[in-house]
Amino acid sequence: MSAGEDAAWLRWVAKQFESIAGADRQIHLEEFKAALKVKESFFAERLFALFDSDGSGTISLEELLSALSLLVHGSETDKLRFLFQVYDIDGSGAIDPAELRLVLRACLRESAVSLPPPRLDDLARALFEAADKDGSGSITFEELRAELEAFPGVMENLSISAVSWLKPPPPPERSRRPRYLTAAYWHNHGSQLAFLGGYTSLNLLLFTLAALRHAGLGGWLAVARGCGQCLNFNCAFIAVLMLRRCLSWLRATPVAQVLPLDHSVGLHQLMGYVVLALGAVHTGAHVANFSRLARQDGHRALTEFLLTARPGGGGLGGTASQTGLALQGLLAAMLAFSSPCVRRGGHFEVFYWSHLSYVSVWALLLLHAPNFWKWFVVPGGLFVLEKAVGLVVSRAVGLRIVEVNLLPSKVTHLVVQRPRSFRFRPGDYVYLNVPAIAAYEWHPFTISSAPEQQGTIWLHVRARGQWTSRLHEYCRHPEVLQPRGNLQRARWWRWAKAAPCTRPGSGGGSVATGEDEAIELTSYRATGAPAAPQGRPDEDPSPEVGSTVSTVSTGLGESHRLCSIKCYIDGPYGTPTRRIFTSEHAVLIGAGIGITPFASILQSIMYRYRLRKQSHNHKQCESLRGEDMTLRKVDFIWINRDQKHFEWFVSLLAKLELEQDEQEPGGRFLELHLYLTAALGKSDVRAVGLQLALDLLAAKEHKDSITGLRARTQPGRPDWSKVFGKVAEERKGKVQVFFCGSPALAKVVRAHCERFGFRFFKENF
Repeated sequence: MSAGEDAAWLRWVAKQFESIAGADRQIHLEEFKAALKVKESFFAERLFALFDSDGSGTISLEELLSALSLLVHGSETDKLRFLFQVYDIDGSGAIDPAELRLVLRACLRESAVSLPPPRLDDLARALFEAADKDGSGSITFEELRAELEAFPGVMENLSISAVSWLKPPPPPERSRRPRYLTAAYWHNHGSQLAFLGGYTSLNLLLFTLAALRHAGLGGWLAVARGCGQCLNFNCAFIAVLMLRRCLSWLRATPVAQVLPLDHSVGLHQLMGYVVLALGAVHTGAHVANFSRLARQDGHRALTEFLLTARPGGGGLGGTASQTGLALQGLLAAMLAFSSPCVRRGGHFEVFYWSHLSYVSVWALLLLHAPNFWKWFVVPGGLFVLEKAVGLVVSRAVGLRIVEVNLLPSKVTHLVVQRPRSFRFRPGDYVYLNVPAIAAYEWHPFTISSAPEQQGTIWLHVRARGQWTSRLHEYCRHPEVLQPRGNLQRARWWRWAKAAPCTRPGSGGGSVATGEDEAIELTSYRATGAPAAPQGRPDEDPSPEVGSTVSTVSTGLGESHRLCSIKCYIDGPYGTPTRRIFTSEHAVLIGAGIGITPFASILQSIMYRYRLRKQSHNHKQCESLRGEDMTLRKVDFIWINRDQKHFEWFVSLLAKLELEQDEQEPGGRFLELHLYLTAALGKSDVRAVGLQLALDLLAAKEHKDSITGLRARTQPGRPDWSKVFGKVAEERKGKVQVFFCGSPALAKVVRAHCERFGFRFFKENF
């Protein structure tokens, strides 16, 4: 830092010190823990002891500045000496195996990573053997330095992320050119902006024509008529954006390249705001016009005008004022209950039932506006027809949820019968109805199985709202899951025989008790086919029909239950991810349960990749071009908050890694990138030992200790500049990024895509 920046930093530290120090202007241990917000008291106590250079039991401002100056301004040797002192608990000048194990255990807790004791011993052994160069049984300062030098960037960036509160906030970055004026922005939003431009122009034209036609009746009435004509158009066209079947069909046509079909939901929401605003202006203009006439001619009071039907008052039977007020109330309620805080705050049912009032809105519009039917007849007819087709198709065949897999992260994996005529594409979604949960509620969920999987479809449902929580609780009780006869009892026993195999990543142990068993178990889960029979028929101890269904537990607390729950599905409906097979280099980014659509896509990609490899030699299909897939490279990025959330699809990812290695050993067609945001980075004093040990053990065993996959789990959040920079350097063709996750993260990823010139597609989440 420059002298000016250094002075500003010192002032900031002094200010922050005063905010946490007591009246004695000293920081005590408990105050230090609270300020650093560390999870593990071990590091808080070790750092406190090192900061308290005089051993007084408190930290003064001078001691704090001295320790921080070392970490900020100190040389690599100074920083490394500080790290060594943290690890050298007894101050002997060397780190013994017991001290290293104690530190690594604290690192695991600080990074919210859980591993069994044998795995911790493996990590400690790997790091100790690598650092103890002379085999003396302890690690000296010089040996630690030599080991860290093998990992570039660690020593020079060594810091304590917990003291970020002592760093002044960086000044906001200002772009030299507004984002909306960049070519990348128009490249990504061209069709959407063109649609919005045409939509705005059409509304202005309708308003102008209607206002001019009634200009002689007064300015306020002209405004009201202009808004009314715009409302006729918007209240009819808003239904077009929700014609899911029609929009899914249009995605397969050239029209999809012109119309912003991927933004239909966002445009529908925007149009809802426009309708409410136009309605408010329309009502206000009528009230202002009535007030003007009342002053001139002595008309009735405003309340009588609004609440009493009268001949010539507009609408059916002169009820324009009354139906208009009712419409305003319904529209305001629909808008309020459609807000993200309601839909994503565990109250989806409130949004669902309040939104059904669109039937009342259209009925009132037909009574309120005599000419509305002319605008509504075509889109309204299509809407009714689509609803009728959906009702007939969804109710024509009663399906069954044949298997339920419960995950401790409150994700319910449903295996549903697949109708013979059911055709879908990777990334599509369906509406699910479970009469036992709610007879009239339909909720959308992405299909997580591949189209090539026969017999069943998979849905992964995270318990967040009332309906999804009721489903999870319902499936937790075995007494409500009825067994399905002798055939299914036999299948259950075959599954139970395979269940003791440990899934990849369960405690970092081996993939299974035997390699063949692991492959068999993974194959069963991926294809829906029963495992090969094992044992003798007379060894089947499965429950009798009507008794409680047993639970099979595997690995990370997942329980499998065969059952028979009646359900209905409506769909499938298309999403932006349908474009993936026309990409050359696809980057798939899923955050948390946002991996769901990519589970289907990844399985389908590897299925087509396998067929391509079987029918051509490597040189002929190096680019994997074909009529159904032009992909040359796929990067899959999965971001999770904590370790337990990796349980959702880790078995599937292990299977995909295995398939790729079988087809092309060492191939990099599909690359997995996993990030654990709760874990601390390599440059943090509290995690550097753990991350180095994980790297060393992964290189030795060719698998990650956290997930069991070959791809190493990276700590912290992705550095999108580096991630996309690497993608651009590979030059595998036109890059398209497909994202499913939180809206906040979507904005960040979209901005980086615009910077690198990548096409960005977002799945509604």
